[in-house]
Amino acid sequence: MVYTALRVGMFLATLAIVSGIWALISGRNAVPVLWVVVIAFMISGLASIRLLNAQREALARNVTSRAERASLKFEEMRSREDEPGA
Repeated sequence: MVYTALRVGMFLATLAIVSGIWALISGRNAVPVLWVVVIAFMISGLASIRLLNAQREALARNVTSRAERASLKFEEMRSREDEPGA
């Protein structure tokens, strides 16, 4: 949840910066929203690779531990079904 919120926040900040720069350069004429969104998406994605590495690794550890617990629980349930007299 923290990683996702940081990614969204980074995208919104990048979107504001890119649209502001575009408006300054173009003299506040029509700012093409699609291009601004695409450029902001690319910049925020590249920035998150470096800036959010620790949060991404924490998320990966959390997902891995949850998957391992679910796998163990599944195996436990399957072994109960295989027991004679169950």
